[in-house]
Order: sequence, then C-alpha cells, then structure tokens
Amino acid sequence: MSSAKRIVGIILVFGLVSIAWLVLGGVMLQRSASQSGALRGSVSELWGSPQSQQAPALIFHWDTLEERISTETSDGRERTVRRMEKVHHSKNLMPASTRIAVGLTLDQRLKGLVWYSLYNIDFKGAWEYRHREPIPGQLEVSFSFPDASGIYDNFRIAVAEADRGSEATPVDGRIDLFVEVQPGQRVPIEISYHSRGMDEWRYLPAPGVGNLEDFALAMTTDFKAIDFPAATMSPSTRSETATGHALEWKFARAVTGQQIGMVMPARIQPGEMAAQLAFSAPISVLFFFLLMFVLATLRNIEIHPINYFFLAGAFFAFHLLFGYSVDHVQLVPAFVLSSAVSIFLVVTYLRLVVSPRFAFVEAALAQLVYLVGFSLAHFWEGYTGLTVTVLSVLTLFLLMQLTGRIRWAEALGRKPAPTPVAATSAG
Repeated sequence: MSSAKRIVGIILVFGLVSIAWLVLGGVMLQRSASQSGALRGSVSELWGSPQSQQAPALIFHWDTLEERISTETSDGRERTVRRMEKVHHSKNLMPASTRIAVGLTLDQRLKGLVWYSLYNIDFKGAWEYRHREPIPGQLEVSFSFPDASGIYDNFRIAVAEADRGSEATPVDGRIDLFVEVQPGQRVPIEISYHSRGMDEWRYLPAPGVGNLEDFALAMTTDFKAIDFPAATMSPSTRSETATGHALEWKFARAVTGQQIGMVMPARIQPGEMAAQLAFSAPISVLFFFLLMFVLATLRNIEIHPINYFFLAGAFFAFHLLFGYSVDHVQLVPAFVLSSAVSIFLVVTYLRLVVSPRFAFVEAALAQLVYLVGFSLAHFWEGYTGLTVTVLSVLTLFLLMQLTGRIRWAEALGRKPAPTPVAATSAG
C-alpha cells in the first residue's frame, strides 16, 4: 500500500472511532442523568433535601381601643354614633442577640453512577428578644423547619426559659408560640435538633435585608474541602482542626441581605467522568496514532490502517469497560482494570504485528502517556486543560525532534519493509 493511501486509511479509521467515542460519551451522560433523576428523590426521602434554616420570626402583637365614628339612620333621622373598638396591631422585629452553633458531618453515598454529598447536622440556636416597646403585648415566636418533610431528632424549643416542646405542634412545617411581654423584658429563645440533609446548608438571618445585632454563628466541619454557596458571607475567622475546619461569623451590628452557608464537598461523579473520558478520547488517540506513524516511518515498518483500527478498538475497550464497570466497583479499581485491559490488548497485538520490543517499549510507553496520562488529567479538577496542554506541547516537541531530519518526500515515497512473520516450530 502506498503511503498516501495508508494515511487516508488511518484518517478514515480515526474519523470512525471518533464518532463511536462521541456516541459512547452521549450514552454515559444520558445514563448518569437518568439515574440521577430517578435516584435523587429516593435519596432525598431517606436523607432530606438541601436545608435552609431561617431565624425565628418575632412578631409583636398588641391591641388598642380606638374611637370609630359612623352615621346611622333610624326612623328617617340620621345620627352620629361613636364607638370604642378594639384594633389589633402587629410588628415584625429582629432579635437583640443571636448565638448559633452548627456541626456538619459529611456522609457521601454512591447510588448507581452518582455520588450524593449527604451530611448530618447538629443545630443549636439561642436568640434573645428585648421588648423595647413602651406598651405590653404578646410576642409570637414563629419557627420554620428547613425541610417540612425532614426528620429532626432530639428537637427542643424553649421560650422565656420554659420548655415548650410539648405544645409545639408543627403546621405546614412551622411552629407558632406566644408569650406575654412587658416593657423592658428579655425573652430568651432556644432551639436545637439533629437532622440530615444533602449538598448544602444555609442559615437565613432575616427575610430580605435585616439588621443583625450582636450576632455570632460558629460552625465546625469534619471535612477539609470547604466552599460557600452563592450569595453568602465569608466567615470572620477560620482555622483548621484535626479533621476539618472551625469557622465563625461574628458581627456587632450589620445590615445585610446575605446568608451564611456551606457547600458539602462533591466527589468525582463516575458517570460524568466516563463521559468526559469518552469525549476527550479522540485527542489521545490522535497523538498515539501520530507517534506510531512517525516511528513506523523512521524504522520503515508497515502498520496497515486495519492495524490502526484494532489499536483504536483497544483504546475504545478502555472507555467502554470503565463506563460500564464504574457503577459496580469503585472508581480507582475500575480505572486500573480498564487501563490494564487496554494496554494488554495493544501490547499483545503489536507483539504480533511488529515486534515484542516495539510492543513492550514504544507502544506501551505511548499508551501509558496518551491513554492513562490523558485520562488521569481529568481527575485533577481545575488542571485538566493545563495538563493536556503540557502533554500536547511535549508531544509536539518529541515529534519535531524525531522527524526534523526526515525528508518526507523520500520517506513517504519509499516502500516499507515487509512485516516480519513470527517463526513457527516444526511439528
């Protein structure tokens, strides 16, 4: 086969297998999305949803007697009637001080092709209301649970130092309690519980923009990879502990509409990883083919397009095996197994096509770089593009050095040496 036909054949093989990888990547994404949608509901039922805990709403109620003047008609005569009527008033107020302690414990679970970032939370909140109004009245303490369908173990609520748990009957995920207040009175409010959630936790100090007075929230985590949700405040202080972090948000007086929160660390999603590896596979195979073609040209070895097709199949076997084994075994064992199988296929095949030395040295090293190395780059979040770029530049440098003295017109015009045939022993 002429060099021109061989190059065209290799390009056709590359195009066909690239389409196959794109299809495989789409299938992996569809599998991951379908499993995520089907399983998220069941996981949420067991562990709860992302939680957003609101501060208790404090509403002051009072009544006044106000004169109402009306005109009435009796026996054809109009007369003015004055009555004293009770008028109800209410006013939303903010706590005079807030002390909150939050402990977050990560518990990641794998379901199918999706990792879920679940967590346990120990919540303890203490608020103080100071009745600065000049008149007595009734204070309504309205506490909303972060998830109406969640589970809250060891729940306790106390108002004015009296345990009110026995009368705290939630309605639509909310508890409303009332206490009489006098001018200058201080009313402490304490709430604590243990619960479970998913993905992230937030604390909402006030609906909309609120005035935070004497505010302190202390949070501890048992994980190092901390991150904060959008539209949340960064902590005032942060320090590492033996297992995670200790964070504190502290304000003497602040006006803000932002929240406080924590995003749970997310593990590499096997389904998304399998799709990414499949979508990027044509790049690694392109470099592998280029290196094989250059080495074959330098050594006057014929590697037929059909041989390239089987080599591409060995690469494809890696992504196919990884995609369908990663939901049955852990990510790393699935990656190691798939890499070993693909390298075994390539080495044992090129041992027959070219020579054992070429298969075990040049081909095996090239596959370690362009299959295993390119695939490992996807595990380094934030550095994948840089890693692939560096490998690409190094590959370009290597190919330029190997081919710098080649006279391509002569190299592509000559006939390749016949492929050696393995000797067989006489029977």
